[in-house]
Amino acid sequence: MHALIEFLGKQFKVEEGSSLKVPYMKEKVGNKVSVDKILYLEDGKTRTVGKPFVKGKKFDAEVVSHGRSRKVVVFKFKRRKGYQVKNTHRDDYTILKFGKLSAQKKSISVKQKKTADDKKVVAKKVATKSVASKKTAVKKNSVKKEKE
Repeated sequence: MHALIEFLGKQFKVEEGSSLKVPYMKEKVGNKVSVDKILYLEDGKTRTVGKPFVKGKKFDAEVVSHGRSRKVVVFKFKRRKGYQVKNTHRDDYTILKFGKLSAQKKSISVKQKKTADDKKVVAKKVATKSVASKKTAVKKNSVKKEKE
């Protein structure tokens, strides 16, 4: 069983129980992370392609360790101009150990709860508000000044 997930702006192929090197996360070692952006899922018999994500499924992962990758040399030059610049950098990474695929519980976020409560309050105000009589608008004649 394997899946294609989107995590931190990149795509990774994941299997249950596998470890994966991802860009650095500010999570402590031992913390749990859930990944719900699953693009493709295959469990032997069935294949599921998300539109854009597979709904109702998620992976739980645990932060195993942090580290730094090997040094990468960045060398820039322009031929026949005498321009040469040499830089190096090392990327930080986090190793995640993925657990089993599980069903995602439906939960309403705090923002969705607030908007639902606001709609209820507005509906009550509209129901209790009395109907006001309409007043006719009086049109004012505009006077144009002539240029001298």
